[in-house]
Amino acid sequence: MAGTAAKSDLKVQSDVMDELKWTPDVDSAGIGVSVHDGAVTLSGSVASLPERIAAGKAALRVRGVATVADDLVVETAGTPATDAHIADAVRSTVASLGIEPAAPIQATIRDGAVELTGTLEWNYQRGVVARAVANIAGVRHVEDRLALTDRPSAEDTSVRIRNALARNAALDAEKIAVTVNGTEVTLTGRVPSWTERKQAEHAAWASPAVTAVHNKIGIGLVSYE
Repeated sequence: MAGTAAKSDLKVQSDVMDELKWTPDVDSAGIGVSVHDGAVTLSGSVASLPERIAAGKAALRVRGVATVADDLVVETAGTPATDAHIADAVRSTVASLGIEPAAPIQATIRDGAVELTGTLEWNYQRGVVARAVANIAGVRHVEDRLALTDRPSAEDTSVRIRNALARNAALDAEKIAVTVNGTEVTLTGRVPSWTERKQAEHAAWASPAVTAVHNKIGIGLVSYE
């Protein structure tokens, strides 16, 4: 069994390295890949936070990858941006997005790590803000602590989410369970890949009555017996 597992990890390692080379916004030359029982660790350095994020997503796309530990370091070229410069850039960047927050968006910066707080109406807005801040030169990490406004719970939220999962051609909705508690949704079950796991989560977030999604879907072989 040990030999089989080792071969499997070597295959996953090779596939992850190939996927990193295939990803246009990632320079794989400075990235190391190790695998143990499907758990991938990325090490080395990249030039920006978006590249670091892209590398992690590339690894998660590979079949057989269960988790990814991101040990990559962002090493920007030239004169490092100060926290004060980053703070100014965050303020102007967020203002340029044209998003009206329910409570002001605030940013705390320390050694290039940005923590975002505030309240927004929709989950997709959190992604827009976090991605825009991640693209600012000198930002090494973004901690998204943005909240969503409270919404009245909808009795048919569970049915609507299950219908959304069923409409997705890439998902087997019968393998995913949906539990709703007020405005919080919990997804359980098992899917073959990380991409399908994220698709299920996106479907749940699309409901206007949802303020939190707890994605507990496992990744691995799915039995269809």
